[in-house]
Amino acid sequence: MVHETEGRFLISQIKQIGGRVFERILLQSGIDAFNGAQGRILYVLWKNDHIPIIDLSRKTGLAKTTLTSMLDRLEASGLITRIDDKGDRRKILIALTDKAKSLQADFDRVSAKMNGIYYKGFSDDEIRQFEDYLRRILNNLKEEMP
Repeated sequence: MVHETEGRFLISQIKQIGGRVFERILLQSGIDAFNGAQGRILYVLWKNDHIPIIDLSRKTGLAKTTLTSMLDRLEASGLITRIDDKGDRRKILIALTDKAKSLQADFDRVSAKMNGIYYKGFSDDEIRQFEDYLRRILNNLKEEMP
């Protein structure tokens, strides 16, 4: 068993530097409608539109308080809208606007560039194995959440 590990530190550095690279690529691509953090929210919505805030929080890993302020900014930018859930009047659903839907192809291009950077020099098997390890770490952490 390895006694000194750096995984957590490395993941933190990857997140920080990856975020800066992503922001730079967004800028170079002429995308200024959203930033990297907002792109994470939009990414989830492009896959699952019209979802409650609690689901969006779970899928993005963002706390509801953080998410709420980010949604306020996305709504002010005309990228999302809040809709009453017809099935449950206590719930508010988050939905993409047409403006946000039109940005998905741009985001996908930037994401493809980022994937190329992240996985440069990796074989398909190495990528699969690496992501399996990351999922195991994520599941371990989720087990510790209340």
